[in-house]
Amino acid sequence: MSATHRFRSWDEIEIAYHEWGEPTTSPPVVLHHGFVAHAHANWVLPGVVDALLAAGRRVVAPDARGHGDSDKPHDPGAYGEQGMARDLATLLELIDAPQVDLVGYSMGAVVALLFSAAEAERVRRLVIGGVGSSIVECGGVDRRAISSDSIIEALAAEDTTTIEEPGARAFRALADALGSDRQALIAHASSIHRGGIELQRISAPTLLLAGDRDPLAVRPEVLVQALADARLRLLSGDHMEAVADPRFAASIVEFLA
Repeated sequence: MSATHRFRSWDEIEIAYHEWGEPTTSPPVVLHHGFVAHAHANWVLPGVVDALLAAGRRVVAPDARGHGDSDKPHDPGAYGEQGMARDLATLLELIDAPQVDLVGYSMGAVVALLFSAAEAERVRRLVIGGVGSSIVECGGVDRRAISSDSIIEALAAEDTTTIEEPGARAFRALADALGSDRQALIAHASSIHRGGIELQRISAPTLLLAGDRDPLAVRPEVLVQALADARLRLLSGDHMEAVADPRFAASIVEFLA
């Protein structure tokens, strides 16, 4: 059984989060989804939540601001992964979780890394996916592979047949499939984190999951080498396909055990 709750975050925006399982002696597993997706699309549909529940874990997954059941302001000033990391901190206080196992994909990986750098003692184990060398070289998601401008243009397009960039077209297709608020997504795409991440502050054992054809997760070994205690597992597929590889859920459960 899952339960959905809402809370007012640090700037009064309401954030929805979903809970599964009962409290155990292990820390809860907190899952932060990627851009355009939401908790259900990123974690329930690929079987991650079920796999964690079968392993006896309690699972908590927010819908990031602008996504899922959370508030969707259209002001770019309300967005950015740094603010989402503050939402995460607020959530952990609310559920009384002094320590967690934290998992983030794509945008959620940036959020998880920012949170882990700021509050290293609260993260027992860390899993990140859908990112690679860009975390070190660009300070966030890989704008070299798919530019923010191309994503914004794709989300704003009246006629989707005019979208030429394949990666941007995939994000637009996902947004349409999920019935997303495209203006809210444009606001976030205008405000993505660019300021770098203090990776040297992250001490948790870390697993990096990357699709072998993911243009947003190229040269993942660069990120692994920048972290104190990290290992890499390559999965099959591009950015959207890697989460459907059966090894995605299995790797998360195994690493957090």
